[in-house]
Amino acid sequence: MRKGKTFILSGPSGVGKGTVLKMLLETQKNVYISVSATTRAARSGEVDGIHYHFLDTATFEEWIAQDAFLEHAEYVGNFYGTPKKFVDSAMDEGKDVILEIEVQGALQIAKKRPEAVLIFVVPPSWEELERRLTLRGTDSPEKIRQRLQRAKEEFRIAYAYPYHYFVYNGIVEEAAKELDAIMTAEHCRSMERLEILCD
Repeated sequence: MRKGKTFILSGPSGVGKGTVLKMLLETQKNVYISVSATTRAARSGEVDGIHYHFLDTATFEEWIAQDAFLEHAEYVGNFYGTPKKFVDSAMDEGKDVILEIEVQGALQIAKKRPEAVLIFVVPPSWEELERRLTLRGTDSPEKIRQRLQRAKEEFRIAYAYPYHYFVYNGIVEEAAKELDAIMTAEHCRSMERLEILCD
C-alpha cells in the first residue's frame, strides 16, 4: 500500500482555499484534512475532533514539550497547532494529508518535513481579492487594506521560500483540477514508482 503524502495549502484570506478544497473532496476520496488543536473554548456547534481538537493549556504545553506538534503558535491569547499523530496515522493508512495553514506555520513544517509539498493559492489579481473581501461584508475598509497588505507579504514569502506550486484561483473548478493534478503528479515521482517496482 502506498504511503500518503503531506500537502500544505496556503494563501491569503479571501482567496478561496476552503471552496477549492471542498470541490477537490468531491473527486479525491483518499484524503485527510488535518484538524488543528487549540486551547480556545469551543464555539456553539463546534465538535471536538471535527472542527478542532480542543485541549486545555496544560495539555497543549505538555504536547509542545513532547515535540508532538508539526507547528504551533500563540494567537490572541490561545495556542493553535498541528498534532503529528493524526497526520502520521492518516499517512500510514495511505491517505494524503492536506493542511490548510498560513505561511509561517507552513515553513515550520517544511523545516521538520522537507518532503512536504507546499502549494500557494493565488487570486487572479489583487483587485479581485479586494473585491472578494469586500463582498464578504465582514471587514471594515481599513481591515480589508490590512488583509491585502498581509496577502502581498505572504505572496513574497511563498515566492522566496519557494513554495513548490502556485494554484491560480480564478475559476474554482479549474483551481480544484490543478490541485488534483499536483497531488496525482507527486505520486508519480520516480522514487515512489521505483519503490513499488522493487518491492
